[in-house]
Amino acid sequence: MSEESDAADTPPADVHTTDEAKKEAEQARLAKKFRLIAGEEVLLTKRPSTFAFLGMYLLGILVLAVHFLFDNANSLGNDDSSGFVTFALFMIKITGGEEYPFGFVFIMLFITWMNRLVNVSTSGRWVTIGLLIISLTPMVIQIDDVLYWVTDLWMDEPIGDFIPIGQYSYSLFGIGFVSIYMALTYYYQRSFNYAVTTDAVIFEHSFLLSRSHRRILFDRISEVMVERTPTGTLLGFATVTILTDSGVGIVEESTGPGIAGAIPGTTEKEGDSTVEKAGKGILRSVIGLLTYQRTIRTVRADPKHCMYNIRNWTNAKALLNEKHKEHSQSNLLRDLKDTIVSTSED
Repeated sequence: MSEESDAADTPPADVHTTDEAKKEAEQARLAKKFRLIAGEEVLLTKRPSTFAFLGMYLLGILVLAVHFLFDNANSLGNDDSSGFVTFALFMIKITGGEEYPFGFVFIMLFITWMNRLVNVSTSGRWVTIGLLIISLTPMVIQIDDVLYWVTDLWMDEPIGDFIPIGQYSYSLFGIGFVSIYMALTYYYQRSFNYAVTTDAVIFEHSFLLSRSHRRILFDRISEVMVERTPTGTLLGFATVTILTDSGVGIVEESTGPGIAGAIPGTTEKEGDSTVEKAGKGILRSVIGLLTYQRTIRTVRADPKHCMYNIRNWTNAKALLNEKHKEHSQSNLLRDLKDTIVSTSED
């Protein structure tokens, strides 16, 4: 009876063969994807969490809300409106109502400027360019109305009938722009892949025509850092950053405007007297002190060079620490010492 029970608990040989074949096929796929060297195996793969780029999605929702606000300005005009809605309605009113797009352009340019100024995850170059395109499109679509409004200020016969394109539909263009933006954001989010192998940490990025591949050996790692934002703490993700002796993971930033030399009236001219030169020198010194610019070295979470907002980050950090210890110089020296001691004892 026991022999029959043991036989029933033992998986068939073909099951083991199938599992091994699947593992080999998966390792082959990962080896091609991460460009592994011969004999190297992938131990762990990660990619950004679904909520890793939450700020970018919220920005898209804000842009769509602004479009809907301007498309429904008349129906929203009441005393109970919020502060932002009241301000937007005021801008619509003083810039020609819904006929002219100046109020929309002003608000969108303000959002673009603020988004760039605060330097958050949505402050990248391509997001800024996209916001500028969205901001200025109504001016292009309604170029006739804009020309008519401008030339009517100083001409008896305003210009505005030679490029009849039509009215800018805020809702339609808003849905179109934001749909494209959301799709590209999702594609961008899925373009990052991270792997921990038996030999190194690999960061792979492939977005549109952009490609990047970084490979860091474990013995080059000097520190493994974990950063958890309040949102990441609530949603269960964190950023794992790897620092190396060569400076990978650290960026230099300049703080302070540093505009002393660019202030009009502070530049010395050839015909200046000694008193004027001294006065301008003192003025430059004062302005330079007030606008002092310094360069600092800080850690910046770049999705291309860190495990950006990944889930189950504790497993990734534990594996990185284990592999780093295994490949560190101190561990290799200790293994060499143990080998020498055991050999001498024999």
